[in-house]
Amino acid sequence: MGLDKSFNIDLKSRYEAGKRDLISDVPGVTVGHCTIKSEDGSVNTGVTVVMPHQGNIFREKLPAASAVINGFGKTAGLVQIDELGTLESPIFMTNTLSVGTVLTGAVRFMLGICPEIGDTTGTVNCVVTECNDGFLNDIRGLHVREEDVFTAIGSASEDFEEGAVGGGTGMKMMGLKGGIGSASRVFEAGGRSFTVGAIVMSNYGAMRDLTIGTDRIGRRITEARSEDKGSCIIVVATDAPLSDRQLARLARRSAHALARTGSYSGNGSGDVAIAFSTANRIPHVPEGPVMKMEVLHEDFMSIVFEAGTEAMEEALISSLVHADTTEGYKGRVLKSVREYL
Repeated sequence: MGLDKSFNIDLKSRYEAGKRDLISDVPGVTVGHCTIKSEDGSVNTGVTVVMPHQGNIFREKLPAASAVINGFGKTAGLVQIDELGTLESPIFMTNTLSVGTVLTGAVRFMLGICPEIGDTTGTVNCVVTECNDGFLNDIRGLHVREEDVFTAIGSASEDFEEGAVGGGTGMKMMGLKGGIGSASRVFEAGGRSFTVGAIVMSNYGAMRDLTIGTDRIGRRITEARSEDKGSCIIVVATDAPLSDRQLARLARRSAHALARTGSYSGNGSGDVAIAFSTANRIPHVPEGPVMKMEVLHEDFMSIVFEAGTEAMEEALISSLVHADTTEGYKGRVLKSVREYL
């Protein structure tokens, strides 16, 4: 799992990867996919879900924050995350025109596990993120269904596929086949070991700008200039005890990971990051007016930023190297970067 070392890609990482080199190296985090493809190749889409922990996420919320690097996007649920600093649902990834359908499916899932929602307590803030997969997918066909949300949730595991799967099935990165990628890093702070992991849905950038490590590979593929547009969703998880304010700082570092791969977040790119910490649980029903939380001292945040940026960068590259050449809607083809390595 993670970046396949057989490709001889050296990102000059300072920190070691976790056991799987996936976001699921953060204890409790799992990922599931529902991949939707048609025999004639016109449908290439799906749903990917990040389950933040193995308990009831509504009743035991997590500190969270988001960062909008460039807001050309239709993500649902960020407003409440940034206002209250908490995550209370799984995080879903899909295509742009399926946000509403996945949102409804997510709400149905949450209603099923929490009978109190909308009855004896408030409603729920479900989080759905998106990228436009219309190059390879008949996006107007609205092929994602509510039941696909439950399929993705049901498949959630510590071990999961990367590349052209789930929400990443039809995605395009830097003019090549993109999709889902993940990675992790282990770091120490004050003698304690922590993990930070990332998962991305990549659909951004211009081929000429593609950079992998120190290799300006895009310029070896083409000298043609094109606009940096599309979208990228980045989800970062850590078991380090970070506050929602510190998580917002970490999420903003996603811009550095994007830049390392050659992106400048062009006008037409919707680049959004969400970060959460599993170290503290926030009960929906408080035991009292005051809650104690463990929080990392600010002097140690640079370590988190560096390790997190490494994980995000590798996750972006991993989405490329794990994606196969795909022929899709109207016979359009996106090649795998492996053809150029």
